[in-house]
Amino acid sequence: MTRATARRRVLRLRGDGRSTRPDALAAEEPLEIRLGGEPLTVTMRTPGQDFDLVAGFLVGEGLVHAAEDLAALRYCAGTDENGANTYNVVDATPRGGARALPLSAHRNLLTTSACGLCGRDTVDAVRTHVRHPVGEDPLTVPPSLLYGLPDRLRAAQRTFDSTGGLHAAGLFDGRSGELLCAREDVGRHNAVDKVVGWALREDRLPLTGHVLLVSGRASFELTQKAALAGVPLLAAVSAPSSLAVDLAEELGLTLVGFLRGEGANVYTRPDRIG
Repeated sequence: MTRATARRRVLRLRGDGRSTRPDALAAEEPLEIRLGGEPLTVTMRTPGQDFDLVAGFLVGEGLVHAAEDLAALRYCAGTDENGANTYNVVDATPRGGARALPLSAHRNLLTTSACGLCGRDTVDAVRTHVRHPVGEDPLTVPPSLLYGLPDRLRAAQRTFDSTGGLHAAGLFDGRSGELLCAREDVGRHNAVDKVVGWALREDRLPLTGHVLLVSGRASFELTQKAALAGVPLLAAVSAPSSLAVDLAEELGLTLVGFLRGEGANVYTRPDRIG
């Protein structure tokens, strides 16, 4: 099931000419995430890979750390006016040592596709919950490998081709440059959650020796998500924020910005660019 796009009729203006035609839009719908049957949060996302999204979100919140922490993921009853399932409610059943309560209990319940869950944790609080020592990862990446990653990710953005309205995140093998997983979403943080959730469900965490590339800017929250998944190198085609750089520096994560063509800025841990 996928509802990643929607079609609407638009008035198209070109110079003095005008015409009416259908246009493809990136879909945006709410997804309620439940943990053990209890409401946890609601996020605005592009439908598709919802189980990956939920699994990655739980990793980013420090609620699960490995595939064995999740007993099940399932769609719950959520219906439209005709009684059909909307597939907009997912319940995650934790197993064993998975935390019963979220770290984000004092956050607003609604998250947006624009900024995710913004401004909640201090740097100290995030560092406390990072279990994987990304600063000890011995990965080194030649510049030539980095330069080729944006084109590989762009080639995998099928929904962007038809809508022009989605962010993307891609997970690469840091040694070969192979694209292992690519996900799209109206929210940058959701695209990253979908990639991390895929890795969790494939039992690949921690992501030692991998590179995570995002199609927009690198925020504090995306840097946090990368570190919690054990990613040693986060790259972005646009700029990082100051707090993202501070967090990457604290954790020993390599943060690369403005990765375009044959150029990039390396803000932290430049020793990994061999």
